[in-house]
Amino acid sequence: MARITIDLDAELVVEVMVLAGIGSPQDAVEAVVRDYIARGHRTETRTGFEDRNLREIDAKPQEPQG
Repeated sequence: MARITIDLDAELVVEVMVLAGIGSPQDAVEAVVRDYIARGHRTETRTGFEDRNLREIDAKPQEPQG
């Protein structure tokens, strides 16, 4: 799996660690990202997958316009 490195405000990460009861900064950030993705999937399920269909359309290469 590919990995990336980013800089985050330490206070934000510490707050996530405390709220989630997670001891590792990396695990805390991963938990937030996974929760965000899961929330998006739940929303797509409730709305009839409209967002997923839009995402698939946007992912296709588009022909030059103009």
